[in-house]
Amino acid sequence: MSRAGRTSWLSRSWDRYGMAGLVYSTLAVLVGALVGLGVFTFGYANGVAYFGSDPATCAQCHAMDEQYDAWRKGSHANVATCNDCHSPHDNIVYKYVNKADNGFWHALKFTTEDYPENIEIREVNRRVTESACLYCHGDLVHGIQMTKAPEDEPMSCIRCHSDVGHMR
Repeated sequence: MSRAGRTSWLSRSWDRYGMAGLVYSTLAVLVGALVGLGVFTFGYANGVAYFGSDPATCAQCHAMDEQYDAWRKGSHANVATCNDCHSPHDNIVYKYVNKADNGFWHALKFTTEDYPENIEIREVNRRVTESACLYCHGDLVHGIQMTKAPEDEPMSCIRCHSDVGHMR
């Protein structure tokens, strides 16, 4: 058969599937690459450990060394782990959604080295932490809460006790 009579697999595929085939193939390759990269990153970063409660897991990222060391010196080191204060207690689904959200942002910030030197808690995580304080210490502060009028600003444990979990 002459060279002119042969067609390449690419031109046969183009004739058969056209532009849609090219778009879908490209999309499949990109999605596959993203999923592969995600699986690799999850494995490389020991992502399975984040489903547990070992505080050393939080220190896998050197950006959290200071917080981990401060927790070990703090008053909660013997009674509470990172999850006890930084994960929701009332809904198991929300707990893991919150952990996934935090894990994504922590991984992104760590990978891009785009985190501030003084790491600050996000508003959503501040609310989770405030709720955790009341989960454990609700009976202790019930009387204080009763003195506040409904229109008053909500009580904030960490406003006055900001370094209880992370003694500096």
